[in-house]
Amino acid sequence: MKKTFFTAGPAELYPTFEAHLRSAMDEQVGSISHRSQQFRDIYKHTDEQLRALMNIPASHGIFFLGSASEIWERVLLNCVEHESFHLVNGSFSRKFYEYAQSTHKYAHILEKSFGQGFSYNDVEIPEYAELVCLTHNETSAGVQMREADMHKLKRSNAKKLFVVDMVSSAPYPDLDFKVIDSAFFSVQKAFGLPAGLGVWIANDKCLEKAERLQKYDDTHIGAHHNLPTLWKNYQKFETPATPNVLAIYILGKIAADLNKIGAGKLRKETDSKAKILYKFLENSTNFDPFVTSPEHRSATVVVANTKVPAAEVMAALKKQNLVVSSGYGAFKDSQIRIANFPATSSEQVEGLVAELAKFG
Repeated sequence: MKKTFFTAGPAELYPTFEAHLRSAMDEQVGSISHRSQQFRDIYKHTDEQLRALMNIPASHGIFFLGSASEIWERVLLNCVEHESFHLVNGSFSRKFYEYAQSTHKYAHILEKSFGQGFSYNDVEIPEYAELVCLTHNETSAGVQMREADMHKLKRSNAKKLFVVDMVSSAPYPDLDFKVIDSAFFSVQKAFGLPAGLGVWIANDKCLEKAERLQKYDDTHIGAHHNLPTLWKNYQKFETPATPNVLAIYILGKIAADLNKIGAGKLRKETDSKAKILYKFLENSTNFDPFVTSPEHRSATVVVANTKVPAAEVMAALKKQNLVVSSGYGAFKDSQIRIANFPATSSEQVEGLVAELAKFG
């Protein structure tokens, strides 16, 4: 019997993935040149479907890289001359901050305890910060930042560039890309693909900053996957180097499947499944929600404290062919993380809850 993966990434493959993979094999997608018209058509189709699904305007380019971790570095090299500012409340937002330090930027930080969320009124952005780095969904802690708070912060600091890490939530967040300059995600989470592709969305203001930095003798924006080079190739729906063509092809197909459902309906379904999970946790004797503030609870990665050792819970679930993630880092033994992505249905979520209920 096949397992159902409620893991925070890599996660359950989207139900249509296998059919799209077969189509890719029939079309010999894995062997085509990234300078061919066939690839340009694939890139264009995926671009169109992502734009429709996530309401991305023409001012923003869509670029394909190896991973979201690579995009952290590319954003910092191309959009920051000296200073960045980071909201940190978990392990992945902290890693973004640490990448800034490793690229020799002066990185400001506003930090909250693991599991606490940020609201607009919590944040004062330093005057000289050029790039503000926000995390929509902190995968390690199950905390989300509301889109309205991110938009309000940008409007209050209009001259600064804003980038949003939406790795474990895209395409769920309803980001206003007329406000937000840049965002990025990887495909092995809510899009239901295997790992190996990062997607970077960046606007013309980011490009202008990168082109300006490129002219400085003492500023390095990257030798190959820098934003001016990515953007130049993007005009022809090409990439600077050979990309993960197979993943780009299937991402476009799955984005088209999601467009048939509609972004609004997807969000409602995600919220409905999250409600099932949180209601169970709030009424359970052996589990409770880690994030205490409902307004900051993630809809896509639900983190639960467990009185039963996490390893015991995971082992029992695995016997029922249900796989969840352990807590992250120091919370490995005392928490479980449950992904709530489009690939899993309400019926599957209810089945998971029924098994968890056996613990009390």
